[in-house]
Amino acid sequence: MKTIVTGGAGFIGSHITHRLLHEGHEVVVVDDFNDFYHPAIKHHNLAKIKDHIEIIVADLRDEATVHSIFSRVRPQTTFHLAARAGVRPSILHPRLYLETNINGTFHVLEAARFAACERLIFASSSSVYGLSTNVPFHEDLVLKQTLSPYAATKLAGEQLCGNYSYLYGMRIACLRFFTVYGAGQRPDLAIHSFTDAITHGRPIKRFGSGSTRRDYTFIDDIVQGVMGAMHYNEKYFDIFNLGGHKTTSLAELIALLEKAIGRKAIIEELPEQKGDMPMTYADITKAKQYLDYHPQTSIEIGIPKFVKWYQEYTQTQKSFLSTLIPARHE
Repeated sequence: MKTIVTGGAGFIGSHITHRLLHEGHEVVVVDDFNDFYHPAIKHHNLAKIKDHIEIIVADLRDEATVHSIFSRVRPQTTFHLAARAGVRPSILHPRLYLETNINGTFHVLEAARFAACERLIFASSSSVYGLSTNVPFHEDLVLKQTLSPYAATKLAGEQLCGNYSYLYGMRIACLRFFTVYGAGQRPDLAIHSFTDAITHGRPIKRFGSGSTRRDYTFIDDIVQGVMGAMHYNEKYFDIFNLGGHKTTSLAELIALLEKAIGRKAIIEELPEQKGDMPMTYADITKAKQYLDYHPQTSIEIGIPKFVKWYQEYTQTQKSFLSTLIPARHE
């Protein structure tokens, strides 16, 4: 199958790209390699397969370029993972998030429509659930209020996908990812930045009391769910949660990291941050039934796996990592 993966050089996108290539699909990666975190990390994510895929450097805000790419490639399936990510940065730079995540998604949908793309898979987020108190979160919950521009753009992206499926008969699945971690995780995300700080004896920033809870999901499980969505044909438009179906508090996460690293964390306590959800917790019944989604890696297994990857990565990439911009905490 001929595929386009937007954001295919990023953390989740590069794992999807590797999997598609492994399964024999033709892959075109579209990524702008922006400096939200060091672009060299994204190049490193694709280093082993760069000679077997096409990589296009492009910004999805450029509508003409997006149309040109799709009209030439004419993909059968598009994986739209490109986005400006992060709750707190979106509060600081809302316009950038609106332009990239909403306008960019519109450009991808329009280009895919005109290129007669048969299927599109959209990467959404658990952030769309906002202050919902009915846990675990089910896809049919009425979503009345999001808590950040990032979350709003993801919910808007889902709505645009629903429009295009209804109006033009496009087969689209929106996948709500729940706090994804694993090998290659972005350096600004909590598990990676905490691991780096604890390892080097630097303080970690803990916002609030440590009682906030997250449904952490290992990258291998996310990839399995995305691949399942490739073959979903029940409805032309649908939404699925992809989570681990278990919550872990921030305090518990830090304890797991301390155990895996073999070193106590130095904690800098800070007030709770606006935009942060008190809890995320995925009901994955629907994904189990229709996507054959069965997460295998618990947080107790996944954290040591991540720490092992981090330690091996830093041993071989010390000079590379020394060039990175300072990590942000999310």
